[in-house]
Amino acid sequence: MKTLRDIMTTEVDFCTPLDNVFEVAVKMKEDNVGMIPICDNGEILGVITDRDLVIRCMAEKKPGSTKVTEVMSERLVTANSDMTVEEASELMAKEQIRRLPVVDGKKLVGIVSLGDLAVHHSSAANAGLALSEISENHGEIHH
Repeated sequence: MKTLRDIMTTEVDFCTPLDNVFEVAVKMKEDNVGMIPICDNGEILGVITDRDLVIRCMAEKKPGSTKVTEVMSERLVTANSDMTVEEASELMAKEQIRRLPVVDGKKLVGIVSLGDLAVHHSSAANAGLALSEISENHGEIHH
């Protein structure tokens, strides 16, 4: 049975609490990702998603100089690298998330996305189900 260690992305770009939301947006663009973890000394404190930037920053007319700590989601849903792909699919569907930070204690060691899950045969159905449930409940546009 595959674990997240087998499929996670380990080269994860992050920002620190000293960064601002403009720097997060630039990293998202450069890396073509929709979530940037906020870490301090390797420990994950929160995450900022592209949706967070729109809802908590742009829609509230906050400037690009706004500190990441004012916008980040502090309610973290994380996984351990020993979690199975199936368990991760179920967790992501339950929590309505597309990206799952993988931690060792509090240290960020990787990220798993629904796309990562979908490419693995044993979880394709679960990832598809999770994506369809997230799409229905959030009404977000998917590319």
